[in-house]
Amino acid sequence: MTDLEDLWDDLPTGKAPTHDILRAGRKAASSAGAPGRRRHFLLKPLLTAGIATGVVGAFLAGTLVAGDDGGSDSDRGAGDPPGAAPSHVAFQADLEAAESCDELLETYVDRGLQRVTAWGWDEPYNPYWRDTLLSGRLVNEVSDSGLRAPQATNSVLAELHLGYSEQAANDRATFGTAVTKRQQNSDTGTNVQEIGVDEPDLVKTDGELLLRLRDDELVVYDVTGNRTDQLSSIDLEGLEEGEIMLAGDTVVAVGIDDEAPRARSPYGSGARLGTRVLTVSLTDPEAPEVVGDVSYDARLLSARQHGDAVRLVLSSGLPELGFVHPGKRFGQRAALAKNRAKVEKSTIEDWLPTITAATDEGDDEAAQLLDCTDVAIPSDELTLDTVSVVGFDAAAPADVDAIGLAGATDIAYESVDHLYLAASPSWGNGFGCLGCIGTRTIPSVEGGSTYLFDFALDGTRATHVASGEVEGSVADRWAMDEADGVLRVAVGPTSETGNFNSVVTLERNREDLVDVGRLDRLGRNEDLKAVRWFDGLALLVTYRQVDPLYAIDLTDVARPKLIAELKIPGFSSYLHPLGPKRLVGIGEGPVGGGRWGAQAALFNVADLTNLRRMDVQQYAGGTEALAGTDPRSFTFIHDERTVLTVIQDYRRSRVGYLSVLHIVDGELRNRMVQVEYGDDVDQVRAVPMPDGRVVLVTGEDVEFFDLVDRS
Repeated sequence: MTDLEDLWDDLPTGKAPTHDILRAGRKAASSAGAPGRRRHFLLKPLLTAGIATGVVGAFLAGTLVAGDDGGSDSDRGAGDPPGAAPSHVAFQADLEAAESCDELLETYVDRGLQRVTAWGWDEPYNPYWRDTLLSGRLVNEVSDSGLRAPQATNSVLAELHLGYSEQAANDRATFGTAVTKRQQNSDTGTNVQEIGVDEPDLVKTDGELLLRLRDDELVVYDVTGNRTDQLSSIDLEGLEEGEIMLAGDTVVAVGIDDEAPRARSPYGSGARLGTRVLTVSLTDPEAPEVVGDVSYDARLLSARQHGDAVRLVLSSGLPELGFVHPGKRFGQRAALAKNRAKVEKSTIEDWLPTITAATDEGDDEAAQLLDCTDVAIPSDELTLDTVSVVGFDAAAPADVDAIGLAGATDIAYESVDHLYLAASPSWGNGFGCLGCIGTRTIPSVEGGSTYLFDFALDGTRATHVASGEVEGSVADRWAMDEADGVLRVAVGPTSETGNFNSVVTLERNREDLVDVGRLDRLGRNEDLKAVRWFDGLALLVTYRQVDPLYAIDLTDVARPKLIAELKIPGFSSYLHPLGPKRLVGIGEGPVGGGRWGAQAALFNVADLTNLRRMDVQQYAGGTEALAGTDPRSFTFIHDERTVLTVIQDYRRSRVGYLSVLHIVDGELRNRMVQVEYGDDVDQVRAVPMPDGRVVLVTGEDVEFFDLVDRS
């Protein structure tokens, strides 16, 4: 029996279910009415002092506050519809919600006056359109500062570093329980960060139907036969750059609202300011129907799905107040005075986001998304913004639970039962995909520490339960993970740390997220490139001229221990565990002649004290693996021991290939299949089916893909 066959014998071949696809007693059956009818938006009420007291008492007693029985009109907030239920107590830790709209507006105005200049808001670019100026690869090229072609060559030998001190050696001697685990795709076919937390993508499947969104057209395919058969299609009007989620027979499409205004500044206009959610009923797959149309005047930071519950994190940015700027009419001093006056005269409606839900009656008037008393006022260290956490059932997208934070957070990570928002001081890159945090060019917090906000999740509701602070910067959501109630964070250097990376563990202590363990001095003078978390284990990649792969023991959260460090040429920007013995790293490396290209590496992690790179597949110079910026372009077919990953060649024109990597006796055997050109390369997905087959989705085609070359 070969080493690899032994590996597969140690792994389960079946896929354990991660969550129920359908929630018992779905709202669709009880509240949707006739199939195909659009749902009405239900306004959330304002909390009066009396109702707030009652809700707190009910919560402490462990009871649910729901319905409108016993409530009088005087108990409701102004403008609340009859029968509206009071919202739950959203902030139960150190964050305090505003007591009134007047208090919240005063906070916005006071902080806004500190931000306004003679030219408008003090950001060099409007936060909504800076990504347009610094988009995609351009940002990566700039932020890498030339690191795509470092002074590393193939003559750099892989070497194993086993420690920094005698104490570290003693720590390693006691290691023995942490192992890697195989990562599975979600039930809808997407390669996700967390099992049980689905993410939006261009393609989804339930094993019988396959849905793909191309531009604004949703296409439905039958994949139960020997070929893919298109059943139907429907245009999703009003949606730009959309992606989809699937809950039972409901598709939730989320993207940019193409009817929203564009951000404007003295420098011109930029990206649109709105987010749109369209829901499509697949009750009859041959006749899909749009049954919900909801829009927000805020940009999308994150979208995640837990069963039938969908959660959005939205950023409103700073309001458009019609600022003037110095010119022929106004000097600099006069322009500043005018702009300050506009801030002072602003209303709460200027600052808080709105939600608009279309109805059959054509009543699509915008309503305020957040009650003032459901918006928390954080520390002044956070950049001014309004971040909204919005939850809804996939079958009732207009009936939302929404709370807000009057400050900027640029990273959202969700475990199966918690949402963590992070405000980081660093400049850095996120993954450029919908539902991931986009590129950050302006820190969301001043200083050298990252602020963390922990929300417990219950269905569509989110409740703030703790806050914390960690010295260092968090690059993106992949640098965060929760296991057994412990938050693990990989942080980079800031003014509060040395010039190295660290792993920090935090636990909830009443209302606080408290540091319980920290391991410093990882990758001194190196950039953090990739992180993968497991129960009791973290694998990190840092990079400057060579690629150190660190294994860190987290079985004792109070004492993180360095197990081993493997240095090899190049770097991995995405790590994918194949089980307790193997790991694949996708990234870049030297190919000779001073050129760099994509590479895939197979690592032996069976003995974490003796990490080994077993094999490496080097692609041509000038190539790039898309998994480094979008992990959804990576698929592992466990039973076939095969990796499918998209490689683009941009030396002349952009050409996309599907790299088919078979793992045989510890080696990577590669077959390249040309699949796309130009921007359609980003559309390529290899979707695993429950029966073991694979569907290849390209810009134009959806067809079954043979993992074995039959030619």
